Amino acid sequence: MAKSWKTLVNGLWNGNPTFRLLIGLCPVLAVTTRAVNGIGMGLATTFVIVCSSVLISLLRKVIPDKVRIPAYIIVIATFVTIVDLVMNAYLPDLHQVLGLFIPLIVVNCIVLGRAEAFASKNGVFASMLDGIGMGLGFTWALTVIGAIRELLGSGTVFGLKVVADGATTIGVMSLPPGAFITLGILMGIMNMISARQKKRAN
Repeated sequence: MAKSWKTLVNGLWNGNPTFRLLIGLCPVLAVTTRAVNGIGMGLATTFVIVCSSVLISLLRKVIPDKVRIPAYIIVIATFVTIVDLVMNAYLPDLHQVLGLFIPLIVVNCIVLGRAEAFASKNGVFASMLDGIGMGLGFTWALTVIGAIRELLGSGTVFGLKVVADGATTIGVMSLPPGAFITLGILMGIMNMISARQKKRAN
């Protein structure tokens, strides 16, 4: 039980793909102009990670070693196609905003990395937990970055106005440099918290 819990929570903090592993940063920097974009991209990626990890774990002894990467990509692309079609049908506005970055989940380092590093070497249940943890870790990272950029850049959070009329906003936060600034500050805060936790443990 303890091992399963550790696998699940690893992606939320210690092994967070955005703030710790620094992988899959393309959508982090590109789509986080609003908090809702972060949730949408994060949950879409979570679905793909979980489903592909489970299927790859099931097939790990069947897939020949020499063609494992192409096989993984085919599995991942299948679930990305499902996400793309479902979002286009039921969430067309969000689908239009996220645009090209939904198909690009196929080559997202997080998804392929977990398939190669974890799902291909572990059982189905552990792979599912790892996928959920990594996906939710990616989702909360994108959502927080998106909420901060949206608040500072346009004075709203999840589309709701939270600052007074006429209040000054920071326009650069809605631009690509704002993503780098926010990511760097949040990484610094996480490192500071981790350092304090380690110091207390010692």
